[in-house]
Amino acid sequence: MRLNRYLAAAGVGSRRHCDELIAAGRVTVNGRVCTDFSYQPDPTDHVKVGSKMVRQERRLDIVLHKPAGFVSTRSDPHARNTIFDLLPPNQPRLFNVGRLDAQSEGLLIMTNDGDLAQRLTHPRYKIEKEYEVTLDHAWDPELATKLLKGVMLDGERARIERIFPVSPFQVRVVLRQGINRQIRRMFYEVGYEVKRLVRTRIGSLRLGDLPRAHWRYLTPAELRSLESPNESLRLGAKNLERRRAPNPAARQKSNRDRERAD
Repeated sequence: MRLNRYLAAAGVGSRRHCDELIAAGRVTVNGRVCTDFSYQPDPTDHVKVGSKMVRQERRLDIVLHKPAGFVSTRSDPHARNTIFDLLPPNQPRLFNVGRLDAQSEGLLIMTNDGDLAQRLTHPRYKIEKEYEVTLDHAWDPELATKLLKGVMLDGERARIERIFPVSPFQVRVVLRQGINRQIRRMFYEVGYEVKRLVRTRIGSLRLGDLPRAHWRYLTPAELRSLESPNESLRLGAKNLERRRAPNPAARQKSNRDRERAD
């Protein structure tokens, strides 16, 4: 295993970030600076980044159903509950892929694989994230165009990719951006307060029926899909279209009812 992959597998960061650390001379092997990208550490090697020893751990990828009231960080200066309080002790060191603000809920991926985190968060991969949004008053569909065209937040145009009404007070939205508190701020710009926000999908991975505050391991099939960005995007869109498609049986029943009425 090459040095950059070794570091990424230990949770140091993505392979690109590890390459930068190696090139900058910040990685030492057995006390000597190593800038050889092709070097393959042995199990007996002492690998450090700066003064910190790097130990390769078994890969771990999990999905967590984050409840409201938990912050997406390892420690909090205000002593609030963190998402790591929901995990069992003595696990390999994990980091969360993206964040949900304290009052938001839903799907979080946690991993110690830097490459997976890079694939799911880098803008060039355009990984979709889907949310269920509950509003403080009835949704006006005429405002969807403004959200689709985008509003300015922090000096850049924030856009929603797709928006679908679910009920008078609830909509489903799809994002490909990751601006801080983007959904809450965008709806505020058009006169709404978000009362509840739940992330239900990342790429092709759905929250499903995982109970709140519980976690599970990602399956090999889920990992393969997430590690292939184009496939993840295709399956995510396909699942969304399937949910929108009318039920054929219901459509036939509706047609029969109209015929009887005629």
